Amino acid sequence: MNDGWSTHSSHWGAFSARWDGRDIEVAPDAGDPAPSPILGNFTDALRHRARIERPMVRRSWLNKTSEPRTLDGAFVELAWDEVLDLLATELSRVHADHGAAAIFGGSYGWASAGRFHHAQSQIHRFLNVAFGGYVRSVNSYSAGASAVILPHVLGPFEALSRRNVTWEQVSEHTDVVLAFGGMALKNSMVASGGISRHIERDAMRKAAERGAQFYCISPLRDDLPEQAAATWLPIRVGTDVALMLGLAHSLVAENLHDRDLLARYCNGYDKFERYLLGLDDRQPKHAGWASDITGMAAAEIVALARKAAQGRTLVTVSHSLQRAQYGEQPVWMGAVLAAMLGQIGLPGGGYNYALGALGHTGRRVNAVPIPTMPQGRNGVEDFIPVARISDMLLNPGQPFEYNGRTLRYPDIKLVYWAGGNPFHHHQDINRLRRAFNVPQTIVVHETAWTPSARFADIVLPATMTLERDDIGAAATDPRLIAMRKLAPPIGEARDDFDIFAALARRLGVEHPFTEGRDSRQWLAHLYETTRKALAAKGLDAPDFDEFWRRGELALPSEPDDGGFLRAFRDDPDAHKLPTPSGKIEIFSGTIAGFNYADCPGHPTWLPSTEPPSARHPLTLIANQPATRLHSQLDFGRHSQSRKVAGREVVRLNPVDARARGIADGDIVRLFNDRGACLAAAALSGDVAAGVIHLPTGAWYDPQADGDDPALCVHGNPNVLTRDIGTSRLAQGCTGQVSVVECEKYLGQLPPIRTFDPPQPADR
Repeated sequence: MNDGWSTHSSHWGAFSARWDGRDIEVAPDAGDPAPSPILGNFTDALRHRARIERPMVRRSWLNKTSEPRTLDGAFVELAWDEVLDLLATELSRVHADHGAAAIFGGSYGWASAGRFHHAQSQIHRFLNVAFGGYVRSVNSYSAGASAVILPHVLGPFEALSRRNVTWEQVSEHTDVVLAFGGMALKNSMVASGGISRHIERDAMRKAAERGAQFYCISPLRDDLPEQAAATWLPIRVGTDVALMLGLAHSLVAENLHDRDLLARYCNGYDKFERYLLGLDDRQPKHAGWASDITGMAAAEIVALARKAAQGRTLVTVSHSLQRAQYGEQPVWMGAVLAAMLGQIGLPGGGYNYALGALGHTGRRVNAVPIPTMPQGRNGVEDFIPVARISDMLLNPGQPFEYNGRTLRYPDIKLVYWAGGNPFHHHQDINRLRRAFNVPQTIVVHETAWTPSARFADIVLPATMTLERDDIGAAATDPRLIAMRKLAPPIGEARDDFDIFAALARRLGVEHPFTEGRDSRQWLAHLYETTRKALAAKGLDAPDFDEFWRRGELALPSEPDDGGFLRAFRDDPDAHKLPTPSGKIEIFSGTIAGFNYADCPGHPTWLPSTEPPSARHPLTLIANQPATRLHSQLDFGRHSQSRKVAGREVVRLNPVDARARGIADGDIVRLFNDRGACLAAAALSGDVAAGVIHLPTGAWYDPQADGDDPALCVHGNPNVLTRDIGTSRLAQGCTGQVSVVECEKYLGQLPPIRTFDPPQPADR
């Protein structure tokens, strides 16, 4: 690029940037019709005071004292050679004394869009090579329940979510969209590995202009954009399954369901229909029953069922619905409702789980592989569902249920984390603090002093994406991006690869880890897989140096063929689903055989065990933020510009605000039995009455570090959320929905300290 500009990529968009020695100027990709404002967080991030400049070790760990870990603990600066020697010795000790099954390799994959400097791949490769494996986590916080239930019912989560109904199909074919949980643009702005064109807004606009009707079934009106011209149905939080059952009953009552499709393509509809009609429990799930639960008028439910049966209807279920207790049920029932409407597999119709939940969904899949860092083989069998980390640390050796199996939590002595911030992702942070005091050693690679870094024993400063070369790519984005380094690393920060290579050298496994390549050679090596695939198709396939000079490369896409559901519809005998029956499992004998009361053999209405009460009458929605990716770069300019008095903003309905004497801009205290936090109030009619909306991602900032529970003065809702599994089937995250009370905060406003780095202490 000219004048110091370089191409780069992020999870929220491709861009160009140039650095002036302190800040960077960012220009979104010229071809992106709706670039994400999150790019603005890069502008002042490189040299922010929150960055980690040198290796640091907790003084109490270094001196082998028994002090509990706190966020305010003292840290000692050490030279790289000394800290790496210490860490290699500690890793060897734990492995020799307790085995690889005593090491938990934590990561969450969102550290960078780069395919080589991908912290998750790097840490897993290192632990596999050095120790033959580690205790891993499975699934994700975003899709913990759906990733387990969908293979039982339809097929693989990724194939169903990413190669199914596209935005092209929606804009051209769809008549009705039943968007359970909505399809917020803030979510589709983000995609792991990068995204070059944000197409969702325009696709919804085109569909609406053609006459398609969108229904936003959510407590938040803006969970669909204005361009969709959606009808807002703010049913009571967590009652989506009841509404789906009411719609299904209405279809049966008026003979609007597709009996032929149910008979030929589905398994167990007869058993489900008995439940739907109340033949065994004497409670038909009719529109009146659903009305009492959801708050939506029975006549509206019947009318919506008739509307859905008239044209090409698409049922979508967002990640948000399954991030709650019994989250498997709306995912399953959404598929059953779509089957009853008879349109699964049709262009723009049927069922697409999580359409709009990430930028990956609704796009064509690439016809060539993208560069991927090999992680090696993990020889340790022990694992946990990702959202059960506190349970694991607090209950070593105790049994837990997961997907039909009884497993035991491993006894973890050392936690090694790179590329993630569990003090953002995890629920009930006050419980997580107690859990993080169990391991003997916690090691973190980080770019900045996140709460997770401040809770570690050994903190190794890692480079930011802008401080290294990499390749940006995603399996659903038709461009390969040369992510050129913009600035030198801050202080003594090193790439994760270089840190692990130095550790591998001390452990005698340097060559198996590096394979004799440096970072540049790895980039060229990983690129070669894509280049060969392009050449085999007779397409433009330049060598690595030419690709790097150009800055990007076009990748071909597969046809928009509807994926495995279209093939199944076209020929259910030749293209059976990967389920026990080869069909859509409306009733699952496999799940029924697990004998889980919290996940029966067919979709079932199961009310939350923590409903609103007189003490905690408001339902908290703790969803993904619009100003950052998870908690990443919360100190960045764009994220900070949307805070009030330095706090995260919480939205509530004016009716609820007036009842509590809260005005726009007031600092309020949200609380329940698990914890409390402060936030700045914003009154909005886009939030349903009885609901309060506080996004995740504000860095945890307890007022008094020794208090339990401590007040988070910055506005992290995960001090309030429940740390329980969705059910024994999936053990997914339930952080989306909690119950709280809210009051105006009248005390002296505490300072925000979370972005201030710890001062080096004497040894």
